[in-house]
Amino acid sequence: MSRYRSNLPQLAGGLFLSDGGIETDLIFNHGIDIREFAAHTLLPSADGRAAMANYFREFLGLAAEQNAGFILDSQTWKAHPHWAQDLGATPDELRDANIESVRFIAGLRDEFPDNPPIVLCGVIGPRGDAYAPEARVAAQEAQDYHAQQVEWLAGTEVDMICGTTYTQSDEAIGLARCAASAGMPVVISFTVETDGRLPTGQSLSDAIHAVDDATGGAVEYFGVNCAHPDHFFDVLEESDWARRIRALRCNASRQSHAELDACEILDDGDPQELAGQYETLISSMPWLNVFGGCCGTDLRHVRHIASAVSSKFAA
Repeated sequence: MSRYRSNLPQLAGGLFLSDGGIETDLIFNHGIDIREFAAHTLLPSADGRAAMANYFREFLGLAAEQNAGFILDSQTWKAHPHWAQDLGATPDELRDANIESVRFIAGLRDEFPDNPPIVLCGVIGPRGDAYAPEARVAAQEAQDYHAQQVEWLAGTEVDMICGTTYTQSDEAIGLARCAASAGMPVVISFTVETDGRLPTGQSLSDAIHAVDDATGGAVEYFGVNCAHPDHFFDVLEESDWARRIRALRCNASRQSHAELDACEILDDGDPQELAGQYETLISSMPWLNVFGGCCGTDLRHVRHIASAVSSKFAA
């Protein structure tokens, strides 16, 4: 049974952490092959399962040290039909991957005290390549497409759904609508290119306004992920749409998505510098309260980030 589906604790404020870039960390720092960059494919293997458990335990331990809540993600970003052929997965196998991923993170949650809260998040990635969207997805098409994975996750212990690394507002609208229909709280995290715009060219402000207008504000809050702070800092402003952003999960690298896609060596940036940029962002946007990392980040980065922002939440 979910614990916080009817009352997400991060909405009340307080510091919440999340993990870093699980795929890049395990691949480049631990030498673990992840098929098609889909972390759920590690679950059937005892070694893969142990590697992910150790990975998350470190972040959960950090949150406990910081007296911070934690957003614990399922590994289901690619566990949906678009990737079935690449993964060699049947619909039943994709369903089972979603269910087992939530069972896995629920078990990890139960190893730690739930005060501050540990929120289970069912992650749903975009239809297609997040770095290079192949085609526009209409809102109704997205609603129809994502409904199956939302249904799978709604039947588990997850407290919320998060559409992560979304590249277009119409797809986010579709996901938000089907999550609302399933009675699930939903968060949308957009990614942006080096110019601060979504890969489709839409501005971040227009994307957030479009989703809110089309869904009646159904999204609990928005985030930005898989982009370096340099890429979007200049587009943020004191405004109603910026106040809808509560979560940051930035890349370690300043490289563009295209450059990162071509990289054979991990660019892990400078953890202390990245943390300083988070500190600058929270100074100008004090309503931010959910912090983690994305590609290229690991425990070092999130530890520095937690240290940099924690004073803003001191009682």
